[in-house]
Amino acid sequence: MRFTLAARTAAATLSALAVLLSPATAHAVTSERAIAPGDTLTLPVRDALAALPVQDESRAGYERSKFRHWIDADRDGCNTRQEVLKSEALLAPQQGPNCTLTGGQWYSPYDDKYFNDARALDIDHLVPLAEAWDSGASGWTAQERQAYANDLDDARALIAVSAASNRSKSDQDPSTWQPPALGYRCQYVTDWVADKSRWGLTVDPAEHAALSEALSSCPDQPISVVFAR
Repeated sequence: MRFTLAARTAAATLSALAVLLSPATAHAVTSERAIAPGDTLTLPVRDALAALPVQDESRAGYERSKFRHWIDADRDGCNTRQEVLKSEALLAPQQGPNCTLTGGQWYSPYDDKYFNDARALDIDHLVPLAEAWDSGASGWTAQERQAYANDLDDARALIAVSAASNRSKSDQDPSTWQPPALGYRCQYVTDWVADKSRWGLTVDPAEHAALSEALSSCPDQPISVVFAR
């Protein structure tokens, strides 16, 4: 989608004033796509949730292969999975040929566990690929889906977690799965809202209700989102 200079200027102004917007106004701004990719929106997380369109979802036509991952976007020899492992390591691993990682230490916030072997970890799409498809990505280009599946520009999008917790979560949204580690749940649902906002995705009614209930007992912290599309 291309924007005129005037439209981009207006979008930037709206972004700067976003913290003052009511949820209804914020919803109007985002739903009409007045904000261009690369613009920043800052809102309290509950207002950001209120701004997300609520729609029923459909998984018709979904195939995981429609989201190409893990790629080596910067051609440094390390793919997206390896880049996340390197960036999230508590103790840096040694990097060998073909970006093979040995040693190191990681923390899995989903289940509050530490790991010393990268092979015990999965890289989780916070909002799963199937969930993204259900809530808007079915209409994206292949290039947009690849960008989503390899999003290293927002640290909330991809997260190193234990393989067990990731596979327990699978493609569920917060209405049916939240992290076993209770102390991480507020961060999880806050980041979920941020990720959906960043990519212009919708939420279904059950998902919206679950997020609203969870956030009612969490700090209403401001989130800043750089729009990806």
